[in-house]
Amino acid sequence: MRILSGIQPSGKLHIGNYLGAMRQHLELQDRGEAFYFIADFHALTTVKEPQALREHVRDVALDYLALGLDPARCTFYRQSDIHEVPELTWLLTTVTPMGLLERCHSYKDKLAKGLSPDHGLFAYPVLMAADILIVDSNVVPVGKDQKQHVEVTRDIAQRFNNTYGLEVFVIPEDRILPETGVVPGIDGQKMSKSYGNDIGIFLEGKALKERVMAVVTDSAPVEAPKDPDANNVFNLLKLFVSKEEEAEWRERFLKGGLKYSDAKKRLIAVLDETFGPARERRKELVRRPDYVEEVLREGARKVRPIAAATLARARKACGID
Repeated sequence: MRILSGIQPSGKLHIGNYLGAMRQHLELQDRGEAFYFIADFHALTTVKEPQALREHVRDVALDYLALGLDPARCTFYRQSDIHEVPELTWLLTTVTPMGLLERCHSYKDKLAKGLSPDHGLFAYPVLMAADILIVDSNVVPVGKDQKQHVEVTRDIAQRFNNTYGLEVFVIPEDRILPETGVVPGIDGQKMSKSYGNDIGIFLEGKALKERVMAVVTDSAPVEAPKDPDANNVFNLLKLFVSKEEEAEWRERFLKGGLKYSDAKKRLIAVLDETFGPARERRKELVRRPDYVEEVLREGARKVRPIAAATLARARKACGID
């Protein structure tokens, strides 16, 4: 079983990214033949500063490797190193109906947020289909909000196969990642880089303390009972502690006498316990830029023969031999 997932380098990764996808990516390394790529072509729809994009790509690579992505157990590469992807994207574009792309939720959502409707934003799902199909992926792990992208890929692949009367592409299946629930940001909204309410995975010391202490709470007096489920600190804390500790904190909230600062201090400690070792590994990796670059290049070297064979089938089917 070949598993594929992409990570867009659009900014610093935060604990919402870790809980929502990264943790599952790390677990899936041992569930099949895992392929993970840094989607720098995709990032061009929003990141327009070249140096910022280079830094984001480097940061994503460092973050994943520090957290435990193992090049010996998976294939980790940069999307733009697979030169076959843009050509396959064009071949797929020629069989993709406009209506299919117009119905995509991500396109409509981004328009609603005021992003300029350029062709890259509109055709984003075709590039994603090329990413998935180029390596003959069987399974694509996604959250519920991205399920449509895999459905679009399946539709495009089947249309291509039917148009040319050949089984050129493997038809992938989605695998819905386990729900972690909404990870609240420091303001209580869903944690997001775009909202500026995130807590970075690799924050530590004073920077981490300032961020956690800024988590919004109500003005209830210390002695008052408090609803844990309506409290941003509790809703973050429960994502990282054991069920037993979660129950203890719930009881403390309900009976009153709890200082929010005590819960925040525990959250800082839990984040240090969870990510402390990865932070140290990341510092070591920063001192080894050549190693990180070689990991990505070696991943591309593994992918390109597969991509070349897929593209050759698609070209031949079209009559471009």
